[in-house]
Amino acid sequence: MTIHPTAVIDSSAVIDPTAEVGAYAIIGPRVVVGPGVEIRPHALIDKDTTIGRGSRIFSFASVGADPQDLKYQGERTSLLIGENVTIRESATVHRGTRGGGGVTVIGDGCLIMATVHVAHDCRLGPGVIMSSYAVLAGHITIGEGAIIGGLTAIHQFCRVGVHAFLGGFSGLSKDLPPYMAAAGDTRRPIISGPNVIGLRRRGVPQETIDALKGAYLIICRNNRPLADVLAEAETEYGSVPEVRTILDFYRSSERGVWR
Repeated sequence: MTIHPTAVIDSSAVIDPTAEVGAYAIIGPRVVVGPGVEIRPHALIDKDTTIGRGSRIFSFASVGADPQDLKYQGERTSLLIGENVTIRESATVHRGTRGGGGVTVIGDGCLIMATVHVAHDCRLGPGVIMSSYAVLAGHITIGEGAIIGGLTAIHQFCRVGVHAFLGGFSGLSKDLPPYMAAAGDTRRPIISGPNVIGLRRRGVPQETIDALKGAYLIICRNNRPLADVLAEAETEYGSVPEVRTILDFYRSSERGVWR
């Protein structure tokens, strides 16, 4: 274990012998730092935070701070950071609240770039990428492998589906369906079709991408009632698991899904 002599570490923190803690870093009460974790100089790990194997927290990041929620009254809540997560400079990730289940979750392999904000009770699936200056309000769910562009803002309680792509300078006030690419402000983000580049990078077969394109045209490129277009897409492409994921996503939405 390498701990710089200027680091400030609470007596209740548990730090794996293979972890590294840099100069002037602060590690607060009940923090658990896993094997091979790197805490860079001047990083703050506030309290009740668990950091998984191989993760890196860069300088001036603030991780595990109290949630910015007026209903929060100091109750014990937590932040769970998975394995091989990277949180870059000046990013902020807050713990959960009682009303959101008490926990914020960052999945394995996520990349949280500099100056990103992840608010209370958010849940990021594995492999999510958040670009600089992107901000998540509370209670947001980001699906596995989704990419959030820089300078974007997402409204509380929204969902972003698995392997979706939200372009920079965007705002999102409704759910963004899985596998789709979109950009635009909160009045009307434009869904341009499947996230073809991202899907190909992940080895998704072309026939699956073609089915996603077909479902996109049915669901998003007309003004018919949502129930009707979902039924048509199910008839045409319902045997494709990825299309079924999109259909289930629309049908389970509480805020509505952009078309």
